[in-house]
Amino acid sequence: MTTNDTSAPTSASRIAGIQGLSLADLLKLAEGRSAAGQGADAAEIYKIWIAFNEGHPFLHLVYFNYSVTLRQLGDIAGSIHALHACLKLDPQFGPAHVNLGRAFEDAGAAAQAIRQWQRFVEMTADSTADRLAHRLMALQHIGRVMENAGLLDEAETALWQAIELRPDKTEAGQHWSALRQRQCKWPILVSSDHVSTRQLLDAMSPLALACYSDDPLFQLAKAYRYNKSFVGRPDVSGFARSSPRRKSGTGQRLRVGYVSSDLRDHAVGFALREVLELHDKESVEIYAYYCGEPAGNDATQARMKAAADCWRDIAAVSDMEAARQIAADEIDILVDVNGYTRSARTRIFAYRPAPVIVNFCGYPGSMGSPFHQYMITDDHIVPPENEIYYSEKVLRIACSQPLDRRRVIAEKPSRANAGLPEEAFVFACFNGMQKVTEGVFAYWMRILAATPGSVLWLLSGDDSTDQRLRKAAESAGVASERLIFAPKVPNAKHLARIAVADLFLDTFPYGAHSTAADALTVGLPVLTFPGKSFAARFCHSIVAAAGVQETICADPEHYVETAIALAKDRGRLAGIRQALAAARETSVLRDIPALARRLEELFWQMQEECERGETPVPDLRNLDIYYEIGSELAQENAVFCEDAVYRRRYIEKLAEWHDFSPLQHDSRLWTEAIERSHSRGQV
Repeated sequence: MTTNDTSAPTSASRIAGIQGLSLADLLKLAEGRSAAGQGADAAEIYKIWIAFNEGHPFLHLVYFNYSVTLRQLGDIAGSIHALHACLKLDPQFGPAHVNLGRAFEDAGAAAQAIRQWQRFVEMTADSTADRLAHRLMALQHIGRVMENAGLLDEAETALWQAIELRPDKTEAGQHWSALRQRQCKWPILVSSDHVSTRQLLDAMSPLALACYSDDPLFQLAKAYRYNKSFVGRPDVSGFARSSPRRKSGTGQRLRVGYVSSDLRDHAVGFALREVLELHDKESVEIYAYYCGEPAGNDATQARMKAAADCWRDIAAVSDMEAARQIAADEIDILVDVNGYTRSARTRIFAYRPAPVIVNFCGYPGSMGSPFHQYMITDDHIVPPENEIYYSEKVLRIACSQPLDRRRVIAEKPSRANAGLPEEAFVFACFNGMQKVTEGVFAYWMRILAATPGSVLWLLSGDDSTDQRLRKAAESAGVASERLIFAPKVPNAKHLARIAVADLFLDTFPYGAHSTAADALTVGLPVLTFPGKSFAARFCHSIVAAAGVQETICADPEHYVETAIALAKDRGRLAGIRQALAAARETSVLRDIPALARRLEELFWQMQEECERGETPVPDLRNLDIYYEIGSELAQENAVFCEDAVYRRRYIEKLAEWHDFSPLQHDSRLWTEAIERSHSRGQV
């Protein structure tokens, strides 16, 4: 039979050319195709070679690379088949076990993923250093997937195995301590023969440390260390640093970029959406860079997209590509709304894609980075004497908690519908469980013990956490039924039900942020006391901005005494509620138009300083030493101490370091004046 089809000989020739390739040439050819964006061709090359090289001693490696290529093409089932073939040839090949679990996870089979990793963990109990590295990775993946599935105890167990395997690796420890905080497992840090408390502190994230210790110097040093470790110093060769554009006095608009994973139905999104809507479009041009997960049918994101002059989704692009886009957009002021929170893209800022970089709204503390030059906050959170706790230049607005005056609030339910006793005095706290420390829970139990018939209304954690707190109450002599846990409900209904409580009790050292603003919005008084760090002073700022000072306490004892007094004097509490209601619409907290104008003033101030060559340079001197001192003091875990005592302890430790090895002066506690005093024996 005759045919004019010329494709068959070409195909046969191609097969012949591929099947005899050496392993090195095969990998070079296939990976070259992948790098050129020709993944399908790379997969075909691997498939042809595999078909004709069944006995090759490194066939398992080719199957593994083939699986990676298929996964990149979105062929998860094909990738799983290739990984099974790889593991038949080499049952202990760690990367294949790890990737097979990831493929199952991507396919929605989380239980299968966990079983896959567990099998590998079991088979590598005694193994080589190489396989131990993959065992560590498998344990971390087990912990991550179990945490996402709500299996917190199981996740904690897997992560602890990873920590004991390599206590110097911080990833597992970071998740482990955060998990224990979410579950109210006290004490949070528990050492073993293989893992020290210092190693657990080293692994803590900056955000978790803010829930653990009211030590702003240690938090600054932790942020600095975290930035060096997780962001590092990216290769910026070929990435020209943005120069300031002359805009002051020209009538041109200032181009401001907001970068965040939370520009959606999220506490940060709720806070910022009206601010974006109220920006003066004749003064500033707003660019929004969204780096979060897809948010379909999201009302907050829809409003923000409508308010922004330009919306860009950068979730799927690399940090360098995102930075190039920001630079190409000629952003003048770039606002980091994530800080060190979930899904942050901090490395984008390390490329310095805008002349000015600002830390604002999303993170309660200093970034401790060489590239965040400003921080926007308020006088209550960072009074002038506390600026030494921050590496950024501090600029101030009236209140650091923006809110949306258009938020939908459902109809207020009855107490019965909210699951509360009608006549009881209801103390409430709707902060996340990670903020409920052993110390603050002890304050609450003292308050309940002194106010018979009162109840404490908390936002529910998981069942085991709720039961743990009930048992802790019983141990403190308080009946467990006096703790009532509110289930999660849609935001509008949650805002409505808050109002049926009598008094909101803040946490320490990480206080309420948007949760306090929510409570005050619906008329619920918030009782708080400020500490030293950003997170420990935020709630005090919000309460002050609401126009009622009476519920701001001086210290923990004053907090306990005031809570008891208000529960026993309903008339006094009613007066506070009336004052709160009367000040509601005229309060600083709700003056969002003024907040938007003030932000624009600050953006222009930064621009003018930049044009004059006066952009501040973060002072990062001695932060490694402050970290060492903070680690030592944090192991004592003092809950609260006066500012003077706190600073004196640091200065004494700095003096000891200086005697051992002279320290350079810094702008914090080890100033030239302090060193002179030390040399005269006065420190």
